[in-house]
Amino acid sequence: MSCTTLLVGKNASYDGSTMIARNEDSVAGSFDEKKLIVVHPEEQPVHYQSILSKVQIELPENPMRYTAMPSAHGKNGIWAAAGVNEANISMTATETITSNPRVLGADPLVENGIGEEDIVTITLPYIHSAKEGVIRLGYLHETYGTYEMNGIAFSDVNEIWWFETIGGHHWMARRVPDDCYVVMPNQLGIDSFDFDDAYGKQENYMCCSDLKEFVEKNHLDLNPDGPFDPRLAFGSHSDSDHIYNTPRAWIMLRCLNPSFQSNPEDDNLPWCMVPERKITVEDVKYILSNHYQGTPYDPYGKNATLPNCYRTIGINRNNFLSCVQLRPYVPEQIQAIEWISFASNAFNAFIPFYANVNEVPEFYRTCEEKVSTSSLYWTSRLIAAMADADYSQSIPHIERYQDKIPSYGHKIISETDKEFKNTNDLSLLTIANLKIEDFVKEQTYDLLHTILDIRSNNMLNRFSRSDG
Repeated sequence: MSCTTLLVGKNASYDGSTMIARNEDSVAGSFDEKKLIVVHPEEQPVHYQSILSKVQIELPENPMRYTAMPSAHGKNGIWAAAGVNEANISMTATETITSNPRVLGADPLVENGIGEEDIVTITLPYIHSAKEGVIRLGYLHETYGTYEMNGIAFSDVNEIWWFETIGGHHWMARRVPDDCYVVMPNQLGIDSFDFDDAYGKQENYMCCSDLKEFVEKNHLDLNPDGPFDPRLAFGSHSDSDHIYNTPRAWIMLRCLNPSFQSNPEDDNLPWCMVPERKITVEDVKYILSNHYQGTPYDPYGKNATLPNCYRTIGINRNNFLSCVQLRPYVPEQIQAIEWISFASNAFNAFIPFYANVNEVPEFYRTCEEKVSTSSLYWTSRLIAAMADADYSQSIPHIERYQDKIPSYGHKIISETDKEFKNTNDLSLLTIANLKIEDFVKEQTYDLLHTILDIRSNNMLNRFSRSDG
């Protein structure tokens, strides 16, 4: 799927947390209904079979509990997408990335291999560190192959690793520098790689055992007299990248490094940068909702000269946004906060959720096949579709809603953290999640009512004379 990923190292974040965040977006012209669930060990399959590729995998018999953001109906498989397990290890899967014919000719994709549908389910319940996630997924990728190119993030409270597939069976991974953030917009992103470290201490780089041989045998290194650049070797450099992908990286870099000078079609945008200030949860939400505000490319900009020129991050077909924040300053039982939102990010709000629980509040986990205001996904999508049509009138109400919900969430988290430190009572997490859900429902229904009134008053068959 088309997606956008933002990774924040612990020394780049405002509170020392690692944060990995990803939008999942459906393909053009379609929408994929999503929900948030907790998967218990007894619900995890031992014999796994993919719906799309039919690949069959025997899974270990000791899975952990984990959260997931699966497709609501499962017609095309699970697509668990993002989550965090009970050991406080998180992953996103996946950022669909691009490659080139030289790579795909040397190591063709595998029609009955693994893909985005499968990766969280077969990896997250079994890993106890971010690096262990790289090792397990590397084994699965080499053993079964993949039918698509993907990028996957793994995090624990200390570090973040970014994993990229190369053709059908090869892979590499790089540790996100602690003081940096990473931007990923559907392109192969890693722009430097140290084979000595990958084949040695593996402090910052890892790869399949034959990657260097693969590069040399197939003449993939396009910078043989300089440092190895995997983006040049394994990635794409197409005209469509300049419309669909690189502008998203450019606007993310511009948000977090305002003094950075570049242009939206630059092929050499850095994979990671040290931000000009510490990055907050609110920054993550703003960036992954971005539609080129303050530029000529904003589809909602009154004075925009090139609206819809580039693909936005906050697009109509966002399925969900998940950001797992792993906090080092609280007890392990309450470290993991998963921030979520559904449907188009330009119009929704960021909601915090304590992940170390046995059940998700009904409003988040419910998503019927038909449109219904009993689910957060459908209600958010209804609001977005109506607010888009009356943007200038709707956006003040949207912005107030987007402030109210995380403000209340931060308040409840702060109170619950304090109480938990005094009592060590895990039931407090469920109580906190339900309090936040109640507030979210109230505010979301109020917003729906307001946006519906605006849209109704602006219908084409309106008439100013009243019979009253």
